[in-house]
Amino acid sequence: MNYLRTTRYSLTLLLTLTYSTLGIGGENAPSTGEPTAEQIRFFETSIRPLLSDHCYECHNDETSEGDLRLDSLSGMLTGGKAGPAVVAGKPQSSLIVTAISYRDSELRMPPEGKLSDQQVADLTRWVEMGAPHPDRGKVKVALPRGTVDLAAGRKHWAFQPLNDSTMPRSDESANTLANPIDAFIGDQLDRNELIPLGRADKRTLIRRATFDLIGLPPTPEEIEAFVADESETAFDVVVDRLLNSPHYGERWGRHWLDVARYADSNGLDENAAHGNAWRYRDYVVQSFNEDKPYDQFVVEQLAGDLLDSGDNSELRHQRLIATGYLLLGPKVLAEADERKMEMDIVDEQIDTIGRGLMGMTLGCARCHTHKFDPIEHADYYALAGIFKSTKTMESFKTVARWNEVLIADSDEMARKNEHERIVTEAKQKIDTRIAAAKRELTPTKGETVPEDIEKRFPEATRSELKELRDQLEQLEASAPEMPTAMAVVDGVVADVAIHIRGSHLTLGETVPRRFPRVFAKDAQPLLPSDSSGRLEFARWLIDEDHPLTARVMVNRIWRWHFGKGLVPTVDNFGLRGEPPTHPELLDWLAVQFIQNDWSIKSMHRLIMLSETYRRSSSFDANNAKVDSDNRYYWRCDVRRLEAEAIRDSLLAVSGTLDRTMGGRLLATPNRELVFNHTSTDTSNYDTRRRSIYVPVIRNHLYDMFQLFDYADASVLSGNRNTSTISPQALFLMNSEFMTSVSNSMAERLSGADVDRDQRIARLFNEAFGRSPTETEVQQANDFLAQFQTEGNEVTPKHAWQALCQAIVSSSEFVYVK
Repeated sequence: MNYLRTTRYSLTLLLTLTYSTLGIGGENAPSTGEPTAEQIRFFETSIRPLLSDHCYECHNDETSEGDLRLDSLSGMLTGGKAGPAVVAGKPQSSLIVTAISYRDSELRMPPEGKLSDQQVADLTRWVEMGAPHPDRGKVKVALPRGTVDLAAGRKHWAFQPLNDSTMPRSDESANTLANPIDAFIGDQLDRNELIPLGRADKRTLIRRATFDLIGLPPTPEEIEAFVADESETAFDVVVDRLLNSPHYGERWGRHWLDVARYADSNGLDENAAHGNAWRYRDYVVQSFNEDKPYDQFVVEQLAGDLLDSGDNSELRHQRLIATGYLLLGPKVLAEADERKMEMDIVDEQIDTIGRGLMGMTLGCARCHTHKFDPIEHADYYALAGIFKSTKTMESFKTVARWNEVLIADSDEMARKNEHERIVTEAKQKIDTRIAAAKRELTPTKGETVPEDIEKRFPEATRSELKELRDQLEQLEASAPEMPTAMAVVDGVVADVAIHIRGSHLTLGETVPRRFPRVFAKDAQPLLPSDSSGRLEFARWLIDEDHPLTARVMVNRIWRWHFGKGLVPTVDNFGLRGEPPTHPELLDWLAVQFIQNDWSIKSMHRLIMLSETYRRSSSFDANNAKVDSDNRYYWRCDVRRLEAEAIRDSLLAVSGTLDRTMGGRLLATPNRELVFNHTSTDTSNYDTRRRSIYVPVIRNHLYDMFQLFDYADASVLSGNRNTSTISPQALFLMNSEFMTSVSNSMAERLSGADVDRDQRIARLFNEAFGRSPTETEVQQANDFLAQFQTEGNEVTPKHAWQALCQAIVSSSEFVYVK
């Protein structure tokens, strides 16, 4: 029986390390009782010939495809790359039974055709009997390849307790070391004989800080105020002003939405509109603006429905909205196999939580024990039980429906109840009139009431009923629309069996719900039998002793400020992730984060007020020879703006940015198809609102976002690539959007009551945050003059539009130093 004959299954096995700790040498070992003579006869007459005819050719001592031998009891019990072929006494857990039953589309053996029903029944019965075999008692089964050495696994740096490192000594001045970050960074610079650059000039610094915190360029007035402020706390004032801006939440909320794989449509097969996803987006923006403690932010998103909100309905609704985090992922809504769809959704949730909150690729343990990290196959299904016990879907029937909850306030509920009362009265009025009309009819002796009795009513009565029913139809159509939110609640609480190869068609032992043993140790409490365990899981994640949660988040904050994390692989802190460049600093920041009540804004202040953040982005050849990638932060890296910041900046300098916050821009009704690559496309990106409010349609992103390295909304992403490709330049040169914003800029400049040189200066100050040099003023004048030479039918406005477009298409506009 060739387990690797088909291409798809070959790929599955090559990607699979092995089945984990299920049973080998334990429940998979043959029973101690000796097989009876009748059982041995059954094996020799019905099973061995079957295996010989269909399996031995590819699974023997010389040709053990997939590392699987089926010509010996030891080979069957030990198994191959996909795990044990036989689990004695448990046909539902035995891959050999799954394969011959043809119930798994990716595992069908023998590949040339299914065995007869009698052969399938015989082999199944043999496994059920306990796999009696002449070699019983002589077999020594090896330990499973997926066994995890937890003690060794816990030695990995990211799984160690947080270390509140002592600040290193440095020869730098006391003033420079006022911020401990600089001491940690300075220590590594000293070790590598690197000389840090001095501070950036004020104009550069305020532009950097403003883009970092609110994603918009500073106004000329804000720049001049900072330049004029010669106090030692001038930059502190700038940072505090930006942190208090409502636009801060829009900027940093967008960073989090990358991690939450936010989208306004489902994607995949049925690209249905997430008509209420915007409520989660607005919750995130508000949370960042309020500086909601990160530990609370995490708990609300994982288990907001399970928190006690008392009589505060607004708080209860916000916490329900927060659980949209678990619902936002793409789903195959037309999946015919409902059990598979349910486990696929659970898998997507585990993967998102693992990489997003813990920096761990937990999803890799769905099919087998993790290939690299100390995460057991059983660990995965222990977590899966928590999320399978959570109601994510209202229905799994095609087309499946995600869960939504009512979040109406008291006034909305009062309107709903009043409308229902009026509808009920209207129905009662119709029923009363029909009953009266029936009584008015003269019954024929022995006649039963006919189904179409209303046809015997007088014309006037029928007309009256029609009018009443038309009124009822209008009433029902005018029902007030009640607000709902994408949210989860607890469902049927149950533990989950291990899925061998990740398939629900081959089940192993049931695993009690719990947390991964490498972190939670063995003496962890049992989760409640009457709830999913999400709340306990969320609180475990934000426990001060948890080694990952704070580390992962401070690393994200650092990355969003510097363009790279202290741990470069921001979504992977496992054994295959890159180690931190400054491990002591990472832990010190994580401890500070917790001690400052998980305040993200406090972390901003700590980082941005350091000398490390304020360094110049100039070049130093000697430093570059030692550290060309600037791993040790001797300078500030030059970074291109993200897609959203480019678009928002263009709108801002053109004076056309609509700064209205929140609300829904997606025009497609909830759950209706928004885009399907063929006939349906109801997307609309024509808005001047900030980019965070532009609908995110999976498989059909706004063109500009795609060009400038927007995140893939189908998966979480804590990192964005920065590419330089020709279509980006073509967009800046030729797109309708660029023409529109540069026209608006030209109109603003043309309307200013100043001379041409002053207009040029204003253009440079708004676009670059600085005044033009004399040479640049002359070049701009020459540029304008060339557009209006004799015989060239170009108006002054066209010339100014071309100049404005040239300025905002330049590298200086789209890059921050």
